[in-house]
Amino acid sequence: MSSSAAVQQHRHHSGGGSGLVPLAALIKEEVRTERRAVTGSRICIREEDAGRVGVGEADTRRPLLRYGCAAQSKKGEDFFLLRTDCGRPSTSSASSSTSSQAPTFAVFAVLDGHNGNAAAIYTRDNLLSHVLSTMPRGLSREEWLHALPRALVAGFVKTDKEFQTKGQTSGTTATFVLIDGWTITVASVGDSRCILDAQDGAVSLLTVDHRLEENVEERERVTASGGEVGRLSVVGGAEIGPLRCWPGGLCLSRSIGDIDVGEFIVPVPYVKQVKLSNTVGRLIIASDGIWDALSSEAAAKCCRGLPAELAAKQVVKEALRTRGLKDDTTCVVVDIIPADQMIRPPSPPKKMNKLKSLIFRKKVKDPSNKLTKQISAVGMVEEIFEEGSAMLSERLGNDLSGWRISSSLFTCAICQVDLEPAEGISVHASSLFLSSSKPWEGPFLCSDCRDKKDAMEGKRPSGIKVL
Repeated sequence: MSSSAAVQQHRHHSGGGSGLVPLAALIKEEVRTERRAVTGSRICIREEDAGRVGVGEADTRRPLLRYGCAAQSKKGEDFFLLRTDCGRPSTSSASSSTSSQAPTFAVFAVLDGHNGNAAAIYTRDNLLSHVLSTMPRGLSREEWLHALPRALVAGFVKTDKEFQTKGQTSGTTATFVLIDGWTITVASVGDSRCILDAQDGAVSLLTVDHRLEENVEERERVTASGGEVGRLSVVGGAEIGPLRCWPGGLCLSRSIGDIDVGEFIVPVPYVKQVKLSNTVGRLIIASDGIWDALSSEAAAKCCRGLPAELAAKQVVKEALRTRGLKDDTTCVVVDIIPADQMIRPPSPPKKMNKLKSLIFRKKVKDPSNKLTKQISAVGMVEEIFEEGSAMLSERLGNDLSGWRISSSLFTCAICQVDLEPAEGISVHASSLFLSSSKPWEGPFLCSDCRDKKDAMEGKRPSGIKVL
C-alpha cells in the first residue's frame, strides 16, 4: 500500500476531519502492509488446487504450505533449498483433463558441507534435476509417487558421480524433502535430520543418521567394503574423538562427494515416504548444528505454537543457547495445513497450575494412555515406503513391475545415457562374474556406473577402472 493509499484509508475510517494524518500513523500502516506482504509470500497454495479435488486424492484438497528458515553461520558450509513451484512430469490423460495447469510439488532441503562448500552448492543446484531426469512423462500421480523412491536413489548417485568428476574433495550431507499433496517423501545421506511433529504431539523421525559412532550396521558395511573404522590417534597411542572412516577421517558413512575418502562412503540415500491424514503437520529439517544441541522432541517442543518463520528462528536460538555456535546451524520449518482450516501451527501442550495438578493428579497411571497415543499417531501418519539399503541392486532392481514404468529398457538407470541393446550391464550382475545373479534382468547400467556400483560395494579398489 502506498502512502497516499494509507492516507485515503485513514480518512475513510476517521470519517473526514481535517484530512491531516500524523507521520506515526503513516509509518505504522506501512509496516503493517509490509508484514502482510512478507507473510503472504511464505504461504504456498494455488487457487485452482484449493478449489478442486486432486487426482488420486479422494475427497481431500491439497494442503497449504507455510515455511520459514533460519541460520547462523560459522564456516559458511550450510546451504538450503526452498521451492514450492516444482513441475511434476506427469501429464497422463487422467490428470491433464482435470486442469490446464501442470501439477506441482514442493521441495525443501538442507545441505551441510564439509571440507569446503563446493559439494553442497553443486548438490543444491543439480540434485532435483537429476532426480526428475529419471522420471518418464505420462505417469499418473500414483505411479509418480511409486517411482519416486527409486528416482531419488538414482538422482543421488548421479549427483555424486558427476560432482566427483570435477576433482574437488569436498563433501556434503543432503536431506531432501518432496511434498506432493499430503504425501511426504524424504531422502537423506549424512546426519542432517528431518522430523515430523504431528498435531497430537507425536514426533516421528523421517531420516536415519549415517554416523559411524552411532550406526552399527553402517560400520559393518564400511569395513566389509574395505574401509577402516577407528578414532583419531594422538601422541602416546591414545584415541580421541568420534569414530571415523580411514582414509580421510570422515565421521559419516554416507555423503555426496568426498572423492578422497573412498567409495565405500556411498551416496545411496535412506528413503521414507509417508502420508498425512488431512490434519496439521510440521516438518523440521535441520543440520547437525541443531541436532548436536537438541533432541528431536526438544526441537519440536520449543517451537510449538509459533508460526513457521518464528519457529525456525526459535529452534536455532534454543540450539545456540544450549551449545553455543560450534558449527553452522540451519533450520527449515514447514507447516502442512488443511486448506479449509485457519493457519495455525501445532499447539503447545497446556500447562497446569502446580496446586491444581496436586489436587487433580491421577493416583494410578492408565496403562492404555501410551497405546492410545501410538494408535492416534498411526491414524494421522500412514507409512507408505521405507528403505535404507546401500546396495544398488536392491534399491534399483527389486520391483521389476515398478521399474518398467519408471525407466526405458535401454537407458542407464543412473546417468540416463542411451545404451545399445548389448551394451547395458544388469544392476544384478557382478563385474567379475556376469552370470552370477540375474544378468539378463534390468534395470541396466552403463560401464561407468557399473564401475561405481562395484567400488561402493567393495568389489574393486576405489579409483581403479576395470578395463
